[in-house]
Amino acid sequence: MIAKGPFQRFLRTIGPGFITGASDDDPSGIGTYSQAGAQLGFTIGWTMVVAFPLMAAIQEISARIGRTTGKGISGNLVRYYPRALLCFIVTLLFIANVINIGADLSAMADSLKLLVGGPSSVYVIGFASVCVAAIVFLDYSRYVTILKWTTLSLFAYVVAMFAAKVSWSDAARGLIPQIQWSGTFLTTLLAILGTTISPYLFFWQASQEVEEEEAKPAAKPLKWAPWQAARAFQRIRADTLVGMALSNLIGLAIIFTTAAALHNAGVTDIASSTDAAKALEPVAGKFAFIIFSAGIIGTGLLAVPVLAGSAAFAVGEAFHWKVGLSRKPKEAVAFYATLAAAAALGTGIMFTPIDPIKALYWSAVINGMCAVPVMIVMMLMAGRADIMGKFPVQGWLRLLGWLSTAAMGLATLGLALQWVI
Repeated sequence: MIAKGPFQRFLRTIGPGFITGASDDDPSGIGTYSQAGAQLGFTIGWTMVVAFPLMAAIQEISARIGRTTGKGISGNLVRYYPRALLCFIVTLLFIANVINIGADLSAMADSLKLLVGGPSSVYVIGFASVCVAAIVFLDYSRYVTILKWTTLSLFAYVVAMFAAKVSWSDAARGLIPQIQWSGTFLTTLLAILGTTISPYLFFWQASQEVEEEEAKPAAKPLKWAPWQAARAFQRIRADTLVGMALSNLIGLAIIFTTAAALHNAGVTDIASSTDAAKALEPVAGKFAFIIFSAGIIGTGLLAVPVLAGSAAFAVGEAFHWKVGLSRKPKEAVAFYATLAAAAALGTGIMFTPIDPIKALYWSAVINGMCAVPVMIVMMLMAGRADIMGKFPVQGWLRLLGWLSTAAMGLATLGLALQWVI
């Protein structure tokens, strides 16, 4: 029997865009937003508003590439672009994802340690094992449903925001753009852009559109079934807008929470999401501390499988392997082995001299730098009729896609100039 409640209907309607947007608020992102709010206060809040249309556009373009061609980003790269470019982009993505996985697992483990005590190293291995087991052994439809329910953990930060007693007049003024020429501001700006507009999200959403299409017998790649395009593009846009709106709303809530509870109290030295949780307790109370810490664990359980999965899709398509979460492990051994390897390498960061707290923040910066070449190639790909058939990306969507690419490029250039100067 199919449930007919409004929330159940909503869960069946939303898809790759919603899960992609929710997974964007991973522990690395939470750490970035927390540091931004603590260091710069409400004045950095405007970046989430500006990032929304740019993020929504580039993710819709990613989804259109997957749904139109029946191949993910890497699958199209291998067919239409030089092998050297493919290897460069896939290598960048894999390295960035591994660092991101390690940072996220570390933050999840530290959060659980804050709540109940115990050894962080054991928790890292436990969380990694749970994430890999879920994505490998669960049926695809059941796994997607779990991911959708996991997005509810994001609302912990809305609760934390109200517990922090935000000054809404100050918050409103923070939505007005204010630019500062300083290393702190530019590094934070790139980190915010890098965690909201991340390469792994492009690969994941495009690949999930392919999965969704393959799961429906009547659905075909739009390049060969143009009559399905109008309905498919309408669903993609609605799904993506809802997902990215959720992502940026939660990011803004975290910035407002830490700006109100930490920056206003003179606490600006925040290096990670768990630092933010610890700092919140004496200022905003134990309730805010518990909610913030639990949210880190919930968002990590959503994000780590997406990070590992997007790396496996990119590598698998590059080598022409059978890929897809809807396939059984024995049908796609190399794909699932790559997924598990990405998670294992991320776990291994915990046992190296690399500081996981620094990795948490700098993973967002690395993502920002990796995003620029990926976005340029994607925009060129989306405009080619030989790839997109009758549906090359045009008009305002193409303009926003290039604006998003330019914004990421300028932020990266600004940070590089700060380092040189």
